Order: sequence, then C-alpha cells, then structure tokens
Amino acid sequence: MKIAVFPGSFDPITLGHYDIIKRGVSLFDKVIVAIGVNAEKKYMFTLEERLQFIKESFKDEPKVEVTTYQGLTIDLCKKVGAKFILRGLRNPADFEFEKAIAHTNRRLSKIETVFLLTAANTSYISSSIVRDVLRNGGDYTILVPDAVRVK
Repeated sequence: MKIAVFPGSFDPITLGHYDIIKRGVSLFDKVIVAIGVNAEKKYMFTLEERLQFIKESFKDEPKVEVTTYQGLTIDLCKKVGAKFILRGLRNPADFEFEKAIAHTNRRLSKIETVFLLTAANTSYISSSIVRDVLRNGGDYTILVPDAVRVK
C-alpha cells in the first residue's frame, strides 16, 4: 500500500492544500493529512477546529485520514507505514525551503518527498494570507474549503 503523509499546520486549510490533497489521492492509496503540533507557535484556530475543518472537507474521501503529531515528520511516517511525504510548491522560494527539508529527511530515513506544483488558480494562497484577510474582515471564503467557516 502506497501511503503518503501531507504535513502542515493547516491554520487554516486553504484551497491550495485542498487541491494538493485531492491530487495526492490519485497518486497514493492513502493520504494522511498530519497536523503538526508546536507548543511554541501561536495558532489562530485551535487544534480541534483545524481537525474538524479537514475532516469535514474530506468526509466523502475514504483515502484521506487526518491525524496530529509532534516531533519529526519522518518518525510519524515510520509509525504509520508511509514511504512518502507529500508537499505542495507554490513558488521558487517554497522549492528552496522544501528541498533542504527533503534532503534532510532522505538522509535520516528512506522516505521520499513527492512535490506537486500548486494549481495556477491557488498558487497565491497561503494560510498566513487567509489569517490576514480574516483579521481585517475580508472575504476569506473564496480562499478556503466550504468547511472553514468562522463565527
């Protein structure tokens, strides 16, 4: 079984993340969306909210699982039997950053990183942009899956 882990903070999940996960499902038998927990980081959404946003977004996709983890992504991969890490690339800066992590992960393990280019219509979206739009009262709904709704 080909299993990929798609790690991130997903604060919140965006249409860019959604697109990568949907496309990953066509490549892998299972995609585990892994929400990394970092006690040092300040999140806009609680862990439970982020879990719910993703679970609701993929409720009809049996090949997608959602989990949380702390520590190294490669340790989670070993625990769940994943041989691949799935990552999306929006721009050259993402590539340079992700390349260094991929090389390190490959050096520390036998886990391969698979990169998918984001779709042109979502390549400008990031969670930090969504949070900024939210903080300033803008229409964030065009940047996130329908499951992401703020009261």
